[in-house]
Amino acid sequence: MRMPRVSPVAAPAEGASRLRRREEALRRAGAAVPVDEAGIPGIVVGVSVDGKEIWSEGLGYADVENRVVCKPETIMRIASISKCLTMLAVAKLWEEGKLDLDAPVQKYVPEFPEKTYEGEKVVITTRLLVSHLSGIRHYEKDITKVKEEKEKANRAFKLAKSNQEKELKEKEAKSLEKTDSVKAKKEHEDEVKSRNSKPGRREKEFEQEEYYLKEKFESVIESLKIFKNDPLFFKPGSQFLYSTFGFTLLSAVVERVSGQKFTDYMLKLFRDLDMLSTVQDDNEAMIYNRARYYVYNKKGRLANAPYVDNSYKWAGGGFLSSVGDLLKFGNALLYSYQVGQFKNINGKLLPGYLKPDTVTMMWTPVPKTEVSWDREGKYAMAWSVAEKKQQYGCCRQQRHYASHTGSAVGASSVLLILPEELGSEAMENGLVAPPRGVIVTIICNMQSVSLSNTALKIAREFDKGEGVQYVD
Repeated sequence: MRMPRVSPVAAPAEGASRLRRREEALRRAGAAVPVDEAGIPGIVVGVSVDGKEIWSEGLGYADVENRVVCKPETIMRIASISKCLTMLAVAKLWEEGKLDLDAPVQKYVPEFPEKTYEGEKVVITTRLLVSHLSGIRHYEKDITKVKEEKEKANRAFKLAKSNQEKELKEKEAKSLEKTDSVKAKKEHEDEVKSRNSKPGRREKEFEQEEYYLKEKFESVIESLKIFKNDPLFFKPGSQFLYSTFGFTLLSAVVERVSGQKFTDYMLKLFRDLDMLSTVQDDNEAMIYNRARYYVYNKKGRLANAPYVDNSYKWAGGGFLSSVGDLLKFGNALLYSYQVGQFKNINGKLLPGYLKPDTVTMMWTPVPKTEVSWDREGKYAMAWSVAEKKQQYGCCRQQRHYASHTGSAVGASSVLLILPEELGSEAMENGLVAPPRGVIVTIICNMQSVSLSNTALKIAREFDKGEGVQYVD
């Protein structure tokens, strides 16, 4: 594949050495994008460093049949990254004092019936919904199958963790150079193995009928009928079960608290963030630069993805966006998260869209949660979060980052935010300004493509390829 180019916006003001580091990071990052090896029709990658978009490029086709190429402006389904957007609305309403995270959801949505579990009356709150602790089902209706899958996943996770700890102990006595070499080799082998597996085939989640609903729901309240009368899978707060339907209920809460139609309130929020390409996945609307979506059929041939209507899950998986908009969203959060750490000399720093403490709350791992796409992470409030840690000397150091992946019919996505670790001197002297860190987003028009490792690899390349940039 062709290599990415240095952003013409970012390049002129930089020194030669910094530019060389960035070009090298771009070269390595470009090699990490799996478009050719994984058989993905089209993919768009966006990267920003310290608030500046430095790489935005489309590869392959947005529309294979009509030979329309992908470009930075291409719009695709972002799937479950929609949950992060919805969380922003929840956080804003909470900051404004309009939403009580710990009140029963029936306070805002009386149409959702009160629930019992094993004969006992239980309470579902907004706080439980955003961390998938409510007990509301996902697409699978059979609780026995859900429990079997969870047990199988837990066994696999424990085995992988045990093997990882064993490898780390064996490496402890080796030199740092050799350790990095072995780790890099293993990561490359894992990546090749992942790329050689055919994407687009149905995972178990894609075997559920509700994934392919064609009915158009006129309101989020109407879409509650799909699951509102179903029994809970567990007592709220006791276990984790990823649930897109939980976010459908959450959209009803946002609608009632804001006093506006959910999609109208979200579009207003998108305008505030200058995300003008982000809209709901409406099949009837004319949406410029919208891609088509693909799967591989049983014969391994590329095929158009089946028609679906995502109006039943706007909040949990129903938005479209571009990489440029997702980078703006990520930077708005990163700025909000960091601005309180900087000394505001002469009042030059504007407040963030959210308060720093609010983003810290959103990015704090919640007990009893888990993350299927990142073994290092725990689920927080609509985000997966990996915490900073280092278990052994001269060995792997885990950085703090927040991320979310998405998987929809005919599409896959990821958004990752890697905050920079800054020294107190630079922040107190006003030598640098937020946002500081790397944001990576990838969207593609093929379902069941694992992009989280690729995003993290790209983020690390730009993180180590950048020096501290001082402000004027």
